[in-house]
Amino acid sequence: MTLLEARGLRVEFGGRGAATARAVDGVDLRVAAGEIVALVGESGSGKTSLARALLGLEVPAGGDVYLDGKPLDRSARALKAFRRRVQLVLQDPAGALNPRHTVYDSVAEGIRLHDLAAQDPERRTEAELVAAALSSAGLRPPERLFLRYPHELSGGQRQRVLIAGALAMAPELLVADEPVSSLDASIRGEVLALLLALREQLGLGVLVVTHDLGLAWNIADRIAVMYLGRVVEAGPTEEVLRDPQHPYTKALLSVVPEIDGLEPIVLHGEVPDPTRIPAGCRFHPRCPAVADGTAASAGVVDACLGTPLEVLPVTSGHEVSCHLVAAQKISASTAPKGA
Repeated sequence: MTLLEARGLRVEFGGRGAATARAVDGVDLRVAAGEIVALVGESGSGKTSLARALLGLEVPAGGDVYLDGKPLDRSARALKAFRRRVQLVLQDPAGALNPRHTVYDSVAEGIRLHDLAAQDPERRTEAELVAAALSSAGLRPPERLFLRYPHELSGGQRQRVLIAGALAMAPELLVADEPVSSLDASIRGEVLALLLALREQLGLGVLVVTHDLGLAWNIADRIAVMYLGRVVEAGPTEEVLRDPQHPYTKALLSVVPEIDGLEPIVLHGEVPDPTRIPAGCRFHPRCPAVADGTAASAGVVDACLGTPLEVLPVTSGHEVSCHLVAAQKISASTAPKGA
């Protein structure tokens, strides 16, 4: 069952005389209950803006966010209830945790805001709810951390405290923004294992925002690859990463250290300015298939440079937004059998 969904979502910044930046420029994305979806792309691709819009922290310029199949109610009361169900885990625990608050107060903050102790069906006290959240995040025994401050914790412990603060709300979905980017390799594995365990034990859905395809491979059921405000390839993780179709996905995958046997593909330049999105396929200025003549040989280079692509639909299959891939599929379908 789909829990959270974006349909044709657009997020824009600027205006009033300044150029409008199309940070998210028409995106369909869904996360089901108990599912882990990885949203992958370079810095500047629009991942964080999309995540903020899904959390109700940005008002879309177009399209909408749907919760349980209904448009998100943006009244203050409805948003408060929504944010109990959908919780954000930030990427920088050192900056996200108030250095003057103890671990107990950091985790208890949401419990107090929503008066959860008074609503708890098991009649647990605030301290018991804090302890349960810390235990769920793998910090045991929890009581020994109650009076400690962030600077007294390791990076992994701080990240788990952030996760505990989210779990204290008993959410149905976590949005984790680069959840392990600041951690050592040994600790990264522990935090990823924790997210997988939470999915199994609590049925949590998780949207992981990351630039790391290796992380996505280890944790996600489905993957959406984002470039300059659009999803350019999406589908089951195993299919997308074992048989990447879009030149951008291939380039990202080629530099994942855990994957052997792939020749690194160097993308020249950076993600373009979202106030000046290129005509045609927005990836064409950096596309290796355009640069090396593959697109011209396939007869699609004019389309790459001038014909916009449709928004990639949400399906359960492997979908790609690329003129070259579309042409290759047509060519394969019309080739004589046995050729």
